[in-house]
Amino acid sequence: MTRLVLVLGDQLSPDMAALRVADRATDVVVMAEVAGETESVGHHPQKIALFLAAMRKFARALERDGWRVAYSRLDDPATGPSVASELLRRAAEFGAGAVLATRPGEWRVIADLEALPLQVTLLADDRFLCPQAEFDAWAEGRKALRMEFFYREMRRRTGLMMEGDQPAGGQWNYDHDNRKPAAPDLFRAGPLRIAPDAVTEQVLALVEARFPRNFGQLRPFGWATDRDGALAVFEHFVTQHLPRFGETQDAMLTGDPVLNHATISPYLNLGLLAPMEVCRRVEAEWRAGRVPINAAEGFIRQIIGWREFLRGIWGREGPGYAGRNALGATRALPPMYWGADTRMACMARAVGQTRDMAYAHHIQRLMVTGNFALLAGVDPAHVHDWYLSVYIDALEWVEAPNVIGMSQFADGGVVASKPYVSSGAYIDRMSDYCGGCTYRVKDRTGPDACPFNLLYWDFLVRHRDRFRMNPRMGQMYATWDRMAAGHRDTVLAGAAGFLARLEAGETV
Repeated sequence: MTRLVLVLGDQLSPDMAALRVADRATDVVVMAEVAGETESVGHHPQKIALFLAAMRKFARALERDGWRVAYSRLDDPATGPSVASELLRRAAEFGAGAVLATRPGEWRVIADLEALPLQVTLLADDRFLCPQAEFDAWAEGRKALRMEFFYREMRRRTGLMMEGDQPAGGQWNYDHDNRKPAAPDLFRAGPLRIAPDAVTEQVLALVEARFPRNFGQLRPFGWATDRDGALAVFEHFVTQHLPRFGETQDAMLTGDPVLNHATISPYLNLGLLAPMEVCRRVEAEWRAGRVPINAAEGFIRQIIGWREFLRGIWGREGPGYAGRNALGATRALPPMYWGADTRMACMARAVGQTRDMAYAHHIQRLMVTGNFALLAGVDPAHVHDWYLSVYIDALEWVEAPNVIGMSQFADGGVVASKPYVSSGAYIDRMSDYCGGCTYRVKDRTGPDACPFNLLYWDFLVRHRDRFRMNPRMGQMYATWDRMAAGHRDTVLAGAAGFLARLEAGETV
């Protein structure tokens, strides 16, 4: 009997589990551009274009490799509204009663597949290095799940940057060397941009016509849309940026939005690159003496540590995870997240860059846009939807634990041991944003005080009962208690005034 082999837009690897099991002679690969996915949230136009162009090219590659592919285009009137509806249509067309699929990275899609009146087999996505069962076994019985300890296990498992049973250089983590601000005059070549080919141009025209109101600029579009392009982007990073990656990975510069970041997360998440191949390449550069150990270790930790850890958290916590709100935050997402005017230079830079590139690096996401939302008490569901919408690498399995857990502490501490909040001093230290701001980062009170300075203390006071006994936060409460009562009152009044203006829709 003919089976349908489902390949989703983030499963563009020829060795996917479903493709390995399938039979070229009898099975039909189903790929579908459907409104239910392109419109599930208001995705950035560059994100939609990347997915559609990469899917079309991958389908062609499968056909060249001997597969029979039933491909549904978004602009074809016959295409149904969802992946499930397309599977039913193709099942009727080919007389198929079974579907073979690699397990999706979104609970909604999993539920849709499991509800089909067909025999559906979901295979584990073994592109990830730590199977879910093994992550669950590691997590079982632990009082707290901390990435650092998981990462050490992954180093042992993979052998990456190991010397026998010990970490290379005698340390597991070189993060203390990777927190330097970047010098404004430091030369960087910039990320490799790939000129759109005919397939990509066709998709860009479709996206322009169909999604004219989505937040974000579609052009210029320079993302790779196939494996060859993704490999070229990665190789450019290795030769031009990897040596300085570590020391500048937390820095932010107005005129240099990428710095030394690899910008390969969308290619990893779509399946155009594999995690072990990029890690081995980086390790080889370190062993050859071309990059320092802190750069190689910092890169590898993001892949086999953080990325794998978040996938495990997503699978372990289940479908309700994205709806958690441990701190009871209820404020609407401020209009400045969608490009409205703001006096806050750091927010304007991070949101403007996101609008233009569909990209911001992890510190911009965590310590600028995420930090502000947490301090201001924005509903984490709104924050999650925004991140899922605007970033080109955003998929539920990675975005939910990053936002609900790491950024917004809405999971109550599953991912992070404390909320990642800071005053304006951190942003000032790690960026050049504050020099051009109408607010004054050195001011703690008054009409020109940096909003982060006011909201930081207001957040701590609001949540004192929850965090005062946290060993990583006790010193902050001790500092607050030593302040004069009048000063504390002034700070809280300033925060209340700012939040009232924010609530009223004023430009802040």
